Amino acid sequence: MIDISESVMQFLLALIVAGPLAGAAAALLPAPPGLRGTSPEQAVLRHGVTVSGVILAAAVVLALGFDHDQPSKMQATTDISWIPALDVRIHLGVDGISLPLLVLTALLTFLCALYSYFKMPAGPSPKAFVALLLVLESGTLATFAVLDLLLFFLAFETVLIPMYFLIARWGGEGRRAAAWKFVLYTLLGSVVMLLGLLLVGLKAGTFDMVALATDNGRSLTASVQVVAVLAIGLGLAVKTPMFPLHSWLPDAHTAAPTVGSVLLAGVLLKMGTYGFVRILLPITPDGMHTFAPYLAAFAVTGIIYGSLACLALAQQGSKGDLKRLIAYSSVGHMGFVLLGIATLTPTGVNGALFANIAHGLITGLLFFLVGALKDRYGSTDIDTLAKGTGAALYGRAPRLGALLAFGAVASLGLPGLAGFWGEMLAMFGAFEPAEGLSRPAFLTFMAVAGFGTLLTAAYLLVVVRRVCMGERPAAEGEAAVADVQTYEFAAWSPLVALTVIAGLWPAVLLGLTDPAVQQLLAGGK
Repeated sequence: MIDISESVMQFLLALIVAGPLAGAAAALLPAPPGLRGTSPEQAVLRHGVTVSGVILAAAVVLALGFDHDQPSKMQATTDISWIPALDVRIHLGVDGISLPLLVLTALLTFLCALYSYFKMPAGPSPKAFVALLLVLESGTLATFAVLDLLLFFLAFETVLIPMYFLIARWGGEGRRAAAWKFVLYTLLGSVVMLLGLLLVGLKAGTFDMVALATDNGRSLTASVQVVAVLAIGLGLAVKTPMFPLHSWLPDAHTAAPTVGSVLLAGVLLKMGTYGFVRILLPITPDGMHTFAPYLAAFAVTGIIYGSLACLALAQQGSKGDLKRLIAYSSVGHMGFVLLGIATLTPTGVNGALFANIAHGLITGLLFFLVGALKDRYGSTDIDTLAKGTGAALYGRAPRLGALLAFGAVASLGLPGLAGFWGEMLAMFGAFEPAEGLSRPAFLTFMAVAGFGTLLTAAYLLVVVRRVCMGERPAAEGEAAVADVQTYEFAAWSPLVALTVIAGLWPAVLLGLTDPAVQQLLAGGK
């Protein structure tokens, strides 16, 4: 930790939230002659790398200046009146729950901008691509930093339009239908969520999330809390996505360009689960207690459903798409996050937050790797890649094969890597749920989730066998596949390193989240 004044911390957080918007506006302007390089397109792509790099640097400095002795305290806070008639305020702040998500978002956006500089997806002008990427970053970062319910909703919705265009304009086959499905699902869920947020704010007399969390639902009747959880939870569940509201996700991932898939899985899905932790757990505790068993039931159903869908896609002859398989795997992994939240215990919620970060790192890496396979083979269809005996990636491109195997074993929760801790803590939370919840029911949920981990291992090992192993073709021309390039190594190595560090040293992340979670569940007391 370094000693940074509160005013500098406030500036850094404001820069992190608003900086990408300014960068997006600048990306649409003509490049100064001295910065054009070989072409205007190269200049705007370099601009995206520069802006996202500055935001990442600001996020890292913010994390270093964060008071790690008081992670439950809101830090770098800004509180300015915006709409006095509605008592809506520009209220920003960061604690041990939101800080890791801010850094993860800034990191993944920078890596996506860096990757795009060397491998720009085919489509319209790079100007629009960079501007949309930065608007998407700003909306996501704002979601994790704002402390006002209506500002949260605005930030939550900001990401829809840029992601729609990233899929519809730079995506692959079926991109327009997938983009519309993504927008319609999330927009319909958000309309209901807005009604729930308004209900909470009007009944409690404030939209301030810190004040509402401290009140811990005392100003809301039990019936109001139940209705609020149902309405707000529906919107958050669509974005998570929770089974059975997940059907937009596989289509969106399959059609999206590589960087779109990385950001969609790495950070956008986290907005839904973050809303459960930041809003519903502390503000509507009685409502969450009522719905917790149902949330857990849907969570474990999603774990099994996602794993079975992946297992079916991985089988020979199924014409399974590797991007689609990883998308379905996200349904299962986010099921563990929801199960941890549903336990209403510090152990379970800490596990959910850890699994959020682990999923962002690991699945982001996997989508980068699948994008590389698409570039080399022209397809992500597993049968096309394997051609009966297997794609023999170990022999053709050993470093790429090793990275894919690493991503797979990390995703299945191998001890020593980041994916293990979140799932384990979520199941530990289910073993001893919060007081008043049915322990036999949650023990059943734990057992089902444990079976889901076996299915996860099964389909990921099948993928490794079919894509990484196999007989190397005798024809030299057919066997030649480019291994990991320098720019790919630069974009992927931070994710690999952080996956290992988080797995071997989980106390770094848990030390941030646990005090904040303890205070959150206690209602700020």
